[in-house]
Amino acid sequence: MQLPLETEALVVHAPGADFEMTPIVIQDLRPDEILVNMKYSGVCHTDFWLQQGALGPLMKFPAIAGHEGAGIVRAIGSEVKDKSLQVGDCVLLSFSACGECSYCRDDQFSRCTDFPSLNLTGIRRSDGTTPAKLADGRPVRSQFFGQSSFSRISAVHEHCVVKCPYPEDMAIYSPMGCGYQTGAGTILNIMKPKADQTVAVFGAGSVGFAAIMTAATVPARHIIAIDIVEQKLALAKELGATHTINSAKIQGSVVNEINKVTGGNGVDFAIDTTGVASVIEKMLDCLAYGGTAASVGAPPRGDNISVNVGAFFAGKKTWISVAEGDSHPPEFIPKLIDLHKQGKFPVEKISKVYPVADLKKAISDMKDGTVIKPILEF
Repeated sequence: MQLPLETEALVVHAPGADFEMTPIVIQDLRPDEILVNMKYSGVCHTDFWLQQGALGPLMKFPAIAGHEGAGIVRAIGSEVKDKSLQVGDCVLLSFSACGECSYCRDDQFSRCTDFPSLNLTGIRRSDGTTPAKLADGRPVRSQFFGQSSFSRISAVHEHCVVKCPYPEDMAIYSPMGCGYQTGAGTILNIMKPKADQTVAVFGAGSVGFAAIMTAATVPARHIIAIDIVEQKLALAKELGATHTINSAKIQGSVVNEINKVTGGNGVDFAIDTTGVASVIEKMLDCLAYGGTAASVGAPPRGDNISVNVGAFFAGKKTWISVAEGDSHPPEFIPKLIDLHKQGKFPVEKISKVYPVADLKKAISDMKDGTVIKPILEF
């Protein structure tokens, strides 16, 4: 493809504005970038954070969201390190990393010290430019998570790209790069539960379901799904949860309900995918002695929680924050695909593909629990 190139994208023109299909121009392709013709993109709550302006000063507008892309390589920058990559390859897209800091050198790319600037600003780290402009010449932020997959064509940073070995499954694999690897990686890379241990998952969205399904591959002794939507909990039971709790319908506290399941001991591991301060407090309270809690849903900046420090200390508890499941996508995403091919990670049961023109319907279905993971088709 010859640049500059006219295409279109779902642009958010101002904080709180709708996603609007808008003509854009891809100006250039840097030596470390890959031009990708998007075919699919998962829809994630983080895209709504961008839309609502919740990323604060990191993200300026207009901007293009999307960070669970899948598509076809159309051009490759001259300095892209993966020499096996070819034009025409099908690829899945994940987050970006600098590849240079101490964490990246230690293969802990999700802990990259430049993670916010590389993934949450929509601009190039090197010079603050953006690959795309609007038709009137104004720049549009177009490297959200290094990819901005809500664009029909995007200039993607090389660190985002993972080859897709099964092109026929690109649609259902597109969320591997964020939601699925976040939940699954928290279980498999961080917690590593044993068969006699227990796991509680707060929030049955795509991240929560990924955690539930991978915990079931252990299988953990108890896998407790907590949510407020009954149909999501019913599906969670089908896909690996041993117990479910509808926190909107119980008489007492969630902690008491979890203690009933665990014989009063609490859980060895707990994951919060909601980012809600009151839910995080309950997650910490439900931990067993020596238990570990992981926050994977980011709370709003400025939120505080209340912790009984004495009980937390005496209980030898651990609370950590996890980004992207502590995963290295080129290594971890193929593992998840293998699990899917073995029938142990049935992501097709939680996803649905929508034409990009039906974005509003996809968002509505996601918010009311009709669909766990909507995927847009371009």
